[in-house]
Amino acid sequence: MAAQRVKVLPEGKEWLYEPKLDGYRALLLKDGERIRILSRNEKDLTPIYPAVAAGGLRLNAADAVIDGEIVALAEDGRPSFQALQHRSSHPQHRVVFYAFDVVHLDGRDLMGEPLLARRGLLPKVIGDDSVIRLSPVLPGTTRDIVQALQAAGIEGVVAKRKGSSYQPGERSGDWVKLKLEQQQEFVIGGYRPEGAAGLDALLVGYYAGRKLQFAGKVRAGFTAHIRRELSGKLRPLVISDCPFANLPDTSSGHWGGGITAEHMHEMCWTKPELIAQIRFTEWTAETRLRHAAFLGLRTDKNARQVRKES
Repeated sequence: MAAQRVKVLPEGKEWLYEPKLDGYRALLLKDGERIRILSRNEKDLTPIYPAVAAGGLRLNAADAVIDGEIVALAEDGRPSFQALQHRSSHPQHRVVFYAFDVVHLDGRDLMGEPLLARRGLLPKVIGDDSVIRLSPVLPGTTRDIVQALQAAGIEGVVAKRKGSSYQPGERSGDWVKLKLEQQQEFVIGGYRPEGAAGLDALLVGYYAGRKLQFAGKVRAGFTAHIRRELSGKLRPLVISDCPFANLPDTSSGHWGGGITAEHMHEMCWTKPELIAQIRFTEWTAETRLRHAAFLGLRTDKNARQVRKES
């Protein structure tokens, strides 16, 4: 079940609020002694997150389907998407699974039950586990919640109607999300190389219908290790033709985010297969990203489904 994006959180006693955590959405499935972790596009994440799989075995249930988010936590408790992507470079971060819903439990299909009843089952199912944790319900007014999460550097807020059923695959108005910073996923369609095998900037975009639209260059957020890793992933995808339908630009734009015809030959184009999570300050008047920074690659989404979020 997915959430609709909103600009203002709904208020009222029929709503509960949870932090929007910066990680991988996943289903944790237990069937006796068998554990699987599935991403939104049904990729098997079980071997990638063994600690979460081990925590799943400790659930107080014979069989269960738990909905939640895989998150890498720093020592101060803040989630980091980059640390989740590059765990070997962030050994101090702990990978946990925040559970916020249960849709099947010990032979019972719970999707038609109200959210509050489903969530009420989770504390007993999870118990006092350090890896599988209950996503907190946030107290206070929406203004208090937004201010507290912004101060803590949390990505956003999810509001859920307490009486809502679970609607799989639906972007329902019963679940809505407010992002407190500008970030979304973009398709990588090329890069500007630097040196013999280096990477100066990613070229990213989004789909509008069947056409890939260029959104901007991303030069921030890279360490030397990440640059090498990205170069290794992108080189096998290099193609001769530009995949962006709206390039070249007639000018480089006010903020220098465009790519004119004279600069096209400087770029390496790639098959639009890899997806990057990007943080940015705003969209420019030319529909380009301003002050964009790379956060990590996403493997839980399909490139064709990446759209410009309003």
